[in-house]
Amino acid sequence: MARIFITGSTDGLGLATARTLLNDGHEVLLHARSRARAAAVDDLGPQAAGVVLGDLSSAAETLDLAGQVNAHGRMDAIIHNAGVYLSPGRVSTSEGHSRTLAVNVLAPYLLTALIERPGRLIYVSSGMHHAASGSLQDIDWTERHWNAGAAYSESKLHVTALSASIARHWPTVLSNAVDPGWVPTKMGGPGAPDDLAMGHDTQSWLAVSNDHAALVSGNYWYHRRPQKPAPEVANTAFQDRLTDKLAELTGIALF
Repeated sequence: MARIFITGSTDGLGLATARTLLNDGHEVLLHARSRARAAAVDDLGPQAAGVVLGDLSSAAETLDLAGQVNAHGRMDAIIHNAGVYLSPGRVSTSEGHSRTLAVNVLAPYLLTALIERPGRLIYVSSGMHHAASGSLQDIDWTERHWNAGAAYSESKLHVTALSASIARHWPTVLSNAVDPGWVPTKMGGPGAPDDLAMGHDTQSWLAVSNDHAALVSGNYWYHRRPQKPAPEVANTAFQDRLTDKLAELTGIALF
């Protein structure tokens, strides 16, 4: 039995991942943005290890969330699943960051830095990261005219590169990124063509499997198959510039 923490586990892929792991007998710590959202997983209460609360668009709440997770003890795996998709405008957080950057990149960075180091880390990415700009000049979109698709794609490039950087710096941790595909969740929409079950299968597998194929680090996956990510992901200079920038924006150094 493994202990797994999953961000954004009250609906969509996060909830599907949690149900799968719980049904397989694992111990799962759930995460909800608020008490109201936590009510959505009341039926999992008897099975789950608990529900921790925190709005990932808030740095203060993200820091508190890390403390809540640590209070439950060390996790074997953490799945960074929570994310926001196409925001019609640049929604500013209480710290002044783009909400897309805050939830999709800054929050997983902070949680990685502050939660007791697990054996496995999984970051949910997207195939859209291939279309992202490799520039780190204005990742918070304070100077450019807002482009929802570009902002989302960049956030997924950054979290994929973060996963690869962690694999390089922390050799005792299995760190991987996963493209779940375009699946029919609230985020993906009802017309999404990919299979919902396969959309969360790889995350679950990487979190707990002892299959030789799953015991690797630094990969980018799609439906249990390693794929070639954007060139920046494997570029160590890009990784270092990115983590330096995230340390600057959060005030917390990961390495």
